[in-house]
Amino acid sequence: MIAIGCDHGAIDLKNQLIEHLKKKGYECNDVGTYTTESCDYPVYAHKVTDLITSGECELGILLCGTGIGMSMAANKVKGIRAALCSDCFSAQATREHNNANVLCMGARVIGPELAFRIADTFLEAGFSNDERHIRRISMLEE
Repeated sequence: MIAIGCDHGAIDLKNQLIEHLKKKGYECNDVGTYTTESCDYPVYAHKVTDLITSGECELGILLCGTGIGMSMAANKVKGIRAALCSDCFSAQATREHNNANVLCMGARVIGPELAFRIADTFLEAGFSNDERHIRRISMLEE
């Protein structure tokens, strides 16, 4: 199950991404927002991170205008490793090397087709389990 949330600046991309992911067989837990009315992105970042830290969802996707605010809010939560990605290489590397569990993207930075490819790459990649990466992730959690 993928937790997915956005602010008002990314609602169109969120809805398109959910449809894309459903076609690929993923189940999504859409935590909102559901309107273009101005809202506070940390609320939705915390809804997604709560689902991950509780174990209800394994991975999450957060969207806002730039992806920056969402990544900052998500990374404040213990056990969350959120990565802001605008390309497929970064999406793959952050899963393999950082064991990232939240993908953040900016709806005003990338278009839907690139967002779909980045999300697919992130969701299909896995953690390498290399000792050096495990050691580095442990240092992040101290």
